[in-house]
Amino acid sequence: MGRRRVFLTGATGFIGGHVLRALLAAGYEVRALARDREAASRIAGAEVTLGDVRHPGALVRSMAGCDDLVHCAALYSFAPRDRAALRAVNVDGTAGLLAAARLAGIERAVVTSSAGTVAPARGGRLPDERDGAPDQARSAYHHSKHEQERAALAARVPVVLVLPTSTVGPGDWKPTPTGQMILDFARGRIFAAPPGGGLNVVAVEDVARAHVRALERGHPRTRYLVGGENLTLDQVWRLLADVTGRRAPRWRIPYPAAVCAGSADELRCRLWPRARPRVPLEGVRMSAQMMHVDCTRARVDLGLEPGPVRDALVRAVSWYREHGYLSVRGVPAAG
Repeated sequence: MGRRRVFLTGATGFIGGHVLRALLAAGYEVRALARDREAASRIAGAEVTLGDVRHPGALVRSMAGCDDLVHCAALYSFAPRDRAALRAVNVDGTAGLLAAARLAGIERAVVTSSAGTVAPARGGRLPDERDGAPDQARSAYHHSKHEQERAALAARVPVVLVLPTSTVGPGDWKPTPTGQMILDFARGRIFAAPPGGGLNVVAVEDVARAHVRALERGHPRTRYLVGGENLTLDQVWRLLADVTGRRAPRWRIPYPAAVCAGSADELRCRLWPRARPRVPLEGVRMSAQMMHVDCTRARVDLGLEPGPVRDALVRAVSWYREHGYLSVRGVPAAG
C-alpha cells in the first residue's frame, strides 16, 4: 500500500506552513492549494495546484486521487473592511470545500478552527470543548470560526476539528495579531499593559503536530483544543521581556480608556478602509477576559505534549530578526 496523499489548504500561512512540514516529516505525500503562482512559489516539498476555496467547485478535480484533506486556510483579521470576507472565506469556503471533498472521494478531513469559539474561564473552572462562547462575546473573526465549525460538523465527510490557542513561533510573516503583539513588544511599542486577563499560548510546531495526530487518531466530529501554557497577560509581558531584553510595561491602561482607544481606531479604519487596526476594538474586549482552557482531550486522544512557551517565543523573535522585521541593534539577541 502506497503512502496516503493529503490535500492541504493554507500551506503559505503561519500554521499551514508548519502543518505542511509536519505532514512531510510524517511520511505523507502532500498536494497543496495555492491561490496564484506567487503563492505557489513559497511552497516547498509538495505538489502544488492552483485554486481558491471561494470557488470550491473547481477543486473537485484538484482533490482527485487524495485520501485526506487538511484545511488550514482562513482569513484572520480584526479589520472592519474584512468582515464580509470573513464569512466568504471561513464559513462558505469551508462548507463548499468539504462538499467538493466528498465528491472527490476524500475519506477524512481535519479543519483548523480556533480556541476563540470556547467560552472564557469563569468561576475557577477551566473551559473545555463542551463550553461554547456566547455569540455576543465573539469577535467577528471568532464568530466566523464558530460558523465554520457548524458547517464542518454538518458536512458529509468525517471531520476532526483542531482549535489552537494563541499560537507563536517562527514563520508568522504577515503577521497574525498574536505575532504583531510580539513584534510591537520587541520594537518597544508597548508602553502600557492592557487592563488584565490572560490567554493560553502554544508553540506553532505543537499545533502542526496536533493536526497530524488529529488526522491519524482524532475521533470524527470531535473538537480538540490544542494549547500550551495558561498565562496571565502580565506573565506574557515578563516572558517577552526576558526574551527580547525590553522592559515589561510598568503601568496599566484602565479598561474604559482602552475601549475608547479601540473605538477611535475602529472609526479610523472605517474612514480609511486600507488602514490596519493598531488597537483592535475586538482585541481590547478580549484582553479583559481570562482565555485559559483545559486541553485534556487533546492530551489523551492525540498524545499532545506541548513544549515550553518561552522557547517558542525565542524562536519567534529570532525568526523576526533574521528576516528583517527587527533591527539587530535595536533588539538584543534572544536566549
